[in-house]
Parts: sequence; structure tokens; C-alpha cells
Amino acid sequence: MNATVKVWDPLVRVFHWSLAGLFLANFFTEDGELVHRGIGYALLALLAVRFAWGWVGTRHARFSDWVLGPRRVRDYLRERLVGRSRRQLGHNPGAAMMILALLAGVLLVGLTGWLQTTDAFFGTGWLEELHEVLAYGVLALVGVHVLAAVGESVHYGENLVASMIHGRKRALEQDDAGGGKMR
Repeated sequence: MNATVKVWDPLVRVFHWSLAGLFLANFFTEDGELVHRGIGYALLALLAVRFAWGWVGTRHARFSDWVLGPRRVRDYLRERLVGRSRRQLGHNPGAAMMILALLAGVLLVGLTGWLQTTDAFFGTGWLEELHEVLAYGVLALVGVHVLAAVGESVHYGENLVASMIHGRKRALEQDDAGGGKMR
């Protein structure tokens, strides 16, 4: 039997699915400026909570656990491309870069949306266009994120989507003992 360990705490999991759901809901909100704005503010509030949790949260939620330098990311991606990467208990360096890009993208979408409500930028066409381009950019990143999660799940023989629901992953010792797929 495969031993599992708790990796993703409830706040990280609720944040992940709330961010995804609210972003998609807001992206597809055609009518209702008040609803769109309310969801946008909720997304910014979620980001603020996650940012704070990145400093004081559980081990794998903290930025110090998964935000690594460019050299580590480069090395991981090279190893992954040739099939020699090691499974990570928390986020791998490639996933970390995707998370940072998604967080920054959602923040920029929210910031450009909020700016449009201010006296200085109300009705500014270029800002509205930038807001829309950024939203489509985040949507594209979401697509890459989903594909990467599926690819990593297949590669390592571990359902990463399920782990983001229940919070558990196969223990790393299982890889060394032959109890799990290791590449």
C-alpha cells in the first residue's frame, strides 16, 4: 500500500479552486458590471490572503519552499525534458514559475480592472484593452497549467488534480522503495 503525506493544507486548496472558479466566472460574465467588479474584488482579496499565507503558512504553502532561483528552474526543466527529473513533494520548479505567472497575471487583471473605476482612468480605451488582453493571457496560462498538471500526473503516476482536492500525495519514500513510478 502506498503511504501518503499531507502536502496541501485546506487554505491552499480552497484558494486554488476559488481562484480558478472565480476567475472563470468573471471571464465569462457578459452582463452585469456590478457582478464582474464584485468578483474582481473577491479575486484581489484571495490574492492578498494567499500572499500572506505564503509567508506564514504551512511548509509547502510558504514561498520559501517553492519559489526558487532561475538556475534551479533551468536545471529542473532540462532534467524533465530528458526524463530524469525527480518527483517533488511540493511544487516542482517549473510549476512554481507557472504559479508565479498566474498570480501575477490575475493581480494585473485585477489592478487594470480597478484602475478603470478611478477618476484618472475611467473610460480609458487602452486600459480596457490591456485588461482584456491580460485576461486572455491568464486564460491561456490556465490552459497550459491544466495540461502540465495532466502531463505531470501521467509522468509520475500520481493524480495531481486529486491531491489538490484531498491534500495528500504519495510519500517520496515510495519512489525509492519502488512503490511508485519514478523517472
